[in-house]
Amino acid sequence: MKIRSLILSFIVVSVLAFAATSLSSCQTQGENDDSTYVDPCGGKAPGGFKTALISTDQDIAMGLNSVEQIEADPTTYPILDSATNSAAYGHIYRIRNNILNSGKVYFKNVFPWRIRIIKDDKTLNAFCTPGGYIYVYTGIIKYLDNETQLAGVMGHEIAHADRRHGANQMITQYGASALISILTSGTSTQLAGLAANLLLLKYGRADETEADDYSVRYLLGTEYDAQGAKYFFQKISSAGGQQVPEFLSTHPNPDNRVLNIQETWKCLGSGGNTGTFDQRYAQFKALLPQ
Repeated sequence: MKIRSLILSFIVVSVLAFAATSLSSCQTQGENDDSTYVDPCGGKAPGGFKTALISTDQDIAMGLNSVEQIEADPTTYPILDSATNSAAYGHIYRIRNNILNSGKVYFKNVFPWRIRIIKDDKTLNAFCTPGGYIYVYTGIIKYLDNETQLAGVMGHEIAHADRRHGANQMITQYGASALISILTSGTSTQLAGLAANLLLLKYGRADETEADDYSVRYLLGTEYDAQGAKYFFQKISSAGGQQVPEFLSTHPNPDNRVLNIQETWKCLGSGGNTGTFDQRYAQFKALLPQ
């Protein structure tokens, strides 16, 4: 009986160890451990049960699938060439680097965080695919008043990828097994359908609130005012909703988001800098095509 008990114990321990190893290998670690992201204001490591079912490599694969569809359609997405517009890209990459170097972006060294500027002055929009491919429209760049506001918006979009919101939604829609199958051996039709669904993705209230919260966290410790996103939402509210960006059209009320950002900032200690960098931002905007 003792021998049998020992064998059974060994089997149980082995199964549990295998499960733990499989789970940890399925989700690539970021640069910080989980304890870094536990704070009294609700901060925690990204993931959860759903996203543990697929790897961050598969997040990147989903993002690249969307990138392929976006950049094959220059009529809908007229992207500014990064070589001929290197000075403008230098400005927006500097803003991105400030955010990434805050030490709070969990997958800083895992996702590529590549940026493309879409030449469309009529569209107030920005988005980030799973895996960290960022698109910012000239419309929103020109609409904003200073660099801190754009940093707040970019921090919000980076948070969607860093918190793996898109991956969560795609797992809900497809199921983990089917999603992995499409990413690894799907037909061109299946991949196109996945890309289309990602581009039509609408985040829910919880994801939007979390992205706002993490925009504050990311900007703390940078040269920017950590409430950068708040000023953007205030600008939208003061305009009377006449120019509501696409990515706000189904989201929580801008005034409520302002209050939430303020509460998160206060909870985190009301710290950070107050720089807005108006002149530097004006130089950036002047580099964009008219």
